Amino acid sequence: MYSVGLTMRLASHLKRFIILQGTSPWNMRDPMAARAFNFHGIGQPGPEIPANERPYWISIAAFEAFLDIFMAYRDRRRILITFDDGNRSDIEIAAPLLAKHRLNARFFVLTGRLEHPDYLSKQNIRDLRDMGFVIGSHGINHVDWVQQDTLGLDHELFQSRAVLEELLDQPVTEAAIPFGSYRRRVLRGLRTNGYTVAWSSDGSATALRGFLRPRLSIRNDTEPGAITRLLDSGEGFRCRWHQKLSVARKVLL
Repeated sequence: MYSVGLTMRLASHLKRFIILQGTSPWNMRDPMAARAFNFHGIGQPGPEIPANERPYWISIAAFEAFLDIFMAYRDRRRILITFDDGNRSDIEIAAPLLAKHRLNARFFVLTGRLEHPDYLSKQNIRDLRDMGFVIGSHGINHVDWVQQDTLGLDHELFQSRAVLEELLDQPVTEAAIPFGSYRRRVLRGLRTNGYTVAWSSDGSATALRGFLRPRLSIRNDTEPGAITRLLDSGEGFRCRWHQKLSVARKVLL
């Protein structure tokens, strides 16, 4: 439980941080302006997929069920879909199904895994771009950016962006934060390295504009019915306030 005093101090510091940094994780007047859902792998994970990433792989049937839910939502423009890691299922399964449903998405790629078995190739990245999807960085080696020193963090942010921009011949300005792990230093590093949007994992309520944008990561134990209820009724006051406190603690450290 948070004390009233701590809650007020966190809220005050967050407001000050937003004013100074221009970093609002949502529209403060409309915190439920949009919903963002993050996927990883679709189908059966290949042998190169690490054990700690396998719980984030879902079946094709489950993915289609989520897409049907998004299609039925009253305002599809407020449903944001992202993919992390650059798994090969992005191009083989996810992209065709998204195109079939006429849904857009963002794909955040680990450049250190390009051309590896079970992961995207360079041509796959171009193909996703040509299909109208947004391509962003997820870093190089899927490491916790909070644990990197300044040189290591800058290398992850700069080099991954440089590889993608050379590959696509266009600016890459969005990044997805590995493991949803960040602090103020990480956000500052993202801005310094030319990113204008950073996607975290602080919950589904997000904004259509702004620098820091939370998402809800879908796992293989996420029930489609839970997402339907979330979209129909929202997360409730306590969940929204917990999300705000979670973001505040991270951006102030």
